[in-house]
Amino acid sequence: MRRPSKNIPHKLSPDSQRLATLAQAIIQASSRLEERNWERQLDLLLRKLLKTHHQEVIDAALDHLFKLESAAYDALMECAEAASESCQIEQDGVCYDALLIAMPILAWTRFSIASGAIPAEMVTTLSAHLQAHMLATETKMAMMPNLFSIDQLPRSHAETFALTQKMAQAALKDSPLKQVAQQPETAPFLADTRYLLAVVTAVAGEPLFRWQISANLQERDEALAQWNTQAMPNIARLLPGCGIELLLPEAYFVACREGDKQIRPASIRAAVHYLTYTLNVEPNDLQAIIGSFGEESTDGRVDEYRISFALMENMEVVYGIVWPLYGQEDDEELQYRAMEVPSDPVISADVERKSPIEEILALLEECGVINVKRHAELFAMEVCDDCGAPLFPDMDAELTHAEMPEDAPTGSTHLH
Repeated sequence: MRRPSKNIPHKLSPDSQRLATLAQAIIQASSRLEERNWERQLDLLLRKLLKTHHQEVIDAALDHLFKLESAAYDALMECAEAASESCQIEQDGVCYDALLIAMPILAWTRFSIASGAIPAEMVTTLSAHLQAHMLATETKMAMMPNLFSIDQLPRSHAETFALTQKMAQAALKDSPLKQVAQQPETAPFLADTRYLLAVVTAVAGEPLFRWQISANLQERDEALAQWNTQAMPNIARLLPGCGIELLLPEAYFVACREGDKQIRPASIRAAVHYLTYTLNVEPNDLQAIIGSFGEESTDGRVDEYRISFALMENMEVVYGIVWPLYGQEDDEELQYRAMEVPSDPVISADVERKSPIEEILALLEECGVINVKRHAELFAMEVCDDCGAPLFPDMDAELTHAEMPEDAPTGSTHLH
């Protein structure tokens, strides 16, 4: 679940209040007809605000509902995402649906993971594979000629809305998109996600994806298999020296969340591999320390775990990984924390693994890290005031920078 923003005005503007009221009305509706009526009103207001770049109005309503009513918050967030990643455009008297889609690529390496401009011929090839294996036959599409990291994607609903509109026009006019210049630099993580972006258009009400035509969901799996087979050699050229896994191209926000979720296990595996290789130690020479982190205003809700790695010989934190929680995971962890916590916060590898914390433990065990400690308290979401990097817990529950030993070989300096 999204964390509330800071420095929010206490009094909502009329449009923010209207957004909050409509979201509450949606979850209180007693029929589908009533619910759809509220949704139409909410969609109209959201599109007006997105078109005029009033993101702060939407954020204020979301922050208000985050503290007040989680179901209404989810309803408003879902509508805001839909309004920004999809639209209808009229051309030559015909109305078209347009959807922004993302193609997540999981990548891991001891070196650097590339991002940036893609050659025109590569865009043409990848577009052809996407059209042939994923999209319905009567659709048109346009692909951005860039490989994006998460930090280079649109940062707000308003930015996403503007990008969707621009790309939809390009798809309908069959005109190429220009490469994005001067993108933010990407931190050199060992395991990270890259994204291809495209907009697909179809006559309003017609299918966008192949599996919609047959109404056979098994076709989704077949489409993903074909995408992996056909697109993988080309994407491997864009990401030399990386292990790669392609996820299903989906609607923008769903695909981004899925990419963030699926990269988490790879981050732990890459971290252990890198540390043992770089420091010339065995996995059982490492100490893993797990801390729960959350905002003070969220009643004990866990927003993310931070996993520290230290050497058994001196216990100074040498690396750290952030494991964010999504969707129902934070609610599950709140319930998990409400259970009786043993006085010794060292976790046994024999516990039943159902929650994210237990998934983390299973991955550490799989990687050969047998020394694992979990702190019982909930830490504040602190970062370094100077560089903005997250701080990680040590064995004494103090938050500290993760820093490699001075005599360690130089190379990648961050973990995701």
